[in-house]
Amino acid sequence: MSSFDFAPMPNAEGFFGSYGGQIIPPELKAIMDDIDRAYREIKDTEAYRSELLELYKYYVGRPSPLYYAKRLTEHCGGAKIFLKREDLNHTGAHKINHCLGEALLAKYMGKTKVLAETGAGQHGVALATACSLVGIECEIHMGQVDIEKEHPNVTKMKILGCKVVPVTRGTATLKDAVDSAFEEYLKDPVNFFYAIGSVVGPHPFPMMVRDFQSIIGEEARAQFLEQTGELPNYITACVGGGSNAMGLFTAFLNDESVNIVGVEPAGKGLDTQEHSATLTLGAPSELHGMKCYVLQTEDGEPMPVHSIASGLDYPGVGPQHSYLKDIERVDYTSITDQECLDAFMTLSRKEGIIPALESSHAVAYAMKLAPTLPADQTILVNLSGRGDKDADYVADKLGL
Repeated sequence: MSSFDFAPMPNAEGFFGSYGGQIIPPELKAIMDDIDRAYREIKDTEAYRSELLELYKYYVGRPSPLYYAKRLTEHCGGAKIFLKREDLNHTGAHKINHCLGEALLAKYMGKTKVLAETGAGQHGVALATACSLVGIECEIHMGQVDIEKEHPNVTKMKILGCKVVPVTRGTATLKDAVDSAFEEYLKDPVNFFYAIGSVVGPHPFPMMVRDFQSIIGEEARAQFLEQTGELPNYITACVGGGSNAMGLFTAFLNDESVNIVGVEPAGKGLDTQEHSATLTLGAPSELHGMKCYVLQTEDGEPMPVHSIASGLDYPGVGPQHSYLKDIERVDYTSITDQECLDAFMTLSRKEGIIPALESSHAVAYAMKLAPTLPADQTILVNLSGRGDKDADYVADKLGL
């Protein structure tokens, strides 16, 4: 038996090893169990699957291309760098994959409103889009800092008919937006549906979001074999909550020849307090209804975190990532804000592809790794989103 043959994840209680679960009040547990039951009832039905796959193909534009970045490879030297182009999806990122699934599930369950948090705004735009498509009310909570930084996405959400709720408490970023949205959800969990934006939160969300996102890895694995005749030597993706990474990694977990690397935000440096490197420097704890690695203050509270990428500044991480770190199937490393900016500009100017700042963390890691490997090795990067939302911010920061 391969050392990478996994038992079904999660188990019936929603645990990946010792991580995950439902650390929530009993009345909310009943609601979560309802969602789990509804998801299991419909996920494999012909009607649901055919509707979702049809939307992926004709609405999202799947399969997204696998692209050999020849000029970036020549610039870096060493291994060949390939990009899985999730940035070309409708709405500009991988988030649309699970948002369509969750919006259809909410409609199936007869919910009247879909609630969510957003950081960079990609989840918010994708969910507003999906809710508009299926005809259900949408409300997105977003930190005031992120609203100012990601203004184009805020405008898109409003155009799509979504109510955007500014969150000014705490650091006014992603963790605070999660808290705010969850409080609103608790006002009427029977009629509201909380569409969590990553592989985090209480069971069944880490499982559901992973399942919806796993199409990324399934496509990429088949495309890579078709284009090169073999599997990649390395695959990598940025990790905040971890949905785009889990989407890519899942299809490759049993392939022993494939090295898997998750890239966290080192922010202004791991020796500072201004980073979001949860798996690198955090410890197992509880956050937002799950057990996972968490960055904490000395008194055990979630630490204020920082990343140049608004979609990555979260003090926790998906429970499956926490498990994969412990069993050493996935390596987790980190990239600084400056390295991220350098990768953003390099990919833009070498390939004509402007990446999201989140995705630029994975690009930066690939750029560091490639020169250390021989030319017959390959690296597959999940380019999880495009950088339209970040262009003004980066131009301002670099004085362009």
